[in-house]
Amino acid sequence: MADQQLPVSEITDMDTLLKGLWKENPVFVQVLGMCPVLAVSNSVVNCLVMGLATTFVLIMSSIFVSSFRKLIPKQVRIATYILIIATFVTVADYVIPAISLEVHKSLGAFIALIVVNCVILGRAEAFSSRNTLGKSVLDAVGMGIGFTFAILCLGVVREVLGNGTFAGIPLFGPDFEPWVVMILPGGAFFVLGGWLLLFNWLRERGAQKEKAKAS
Repeated sequence: MADQQLPVSEITDMDTLLKGLWKENPVFVQVLGMCPVLAVSNSVVNCLVMGLATTFVLIMSSIFVSSFRKLIPKQVRIATYILIIATFVTVADYVIPAISLEVHKSLGAFIALIVVNCVILGRAEAFSSRNTLGKSVLDAVGMGIGFTFAILCLGVVREVLGNGTFAGIPLFGPDFEPWVVMILPGGAFFVLGGWLLLFNWLRERGAQKEKAKAS
């Protein structure tokens, strides 16, 4: 990972921000947060709202964990992190229905389940509790963007093939036959597997090019 491969002095703010999108993408590389990724990725709107909600909780929890990291006793740090995360998940759970009750109903319990999302608790424990406020915010923004990008990758494919629409907008004519399997749970696994295969192939190809240049 980026934090392990480079000395601390060589890790720039840009590295911290961008690692969540590619080198340490929480879905395609770390394979975390699979529950919402598989469950709500049947439409672009659901994916976007879930991604934004997760990013919001990531940023706010990182701010508080980093700010109070020296005051939180080690013995209760995990419980404290969960309490902080749950506070902002509750905020998101109240804001979303105020904006769109329909979207909130379609997401169901998965907004509340952000509390147990491994991406958020993992960043709080592995990064925010050990770094400054500025770096923690950059890390949270990068991871949030990476998570949103990943879940949107699934949502676009599943909605376009499963419903013939993009964000509810029809793309094909009346003769289009939707691939119903794509909006079912099984379709989520097929699409995720395809994206993981493509993402890993691109990463391996990039690594081989870097080795060839170095040699």
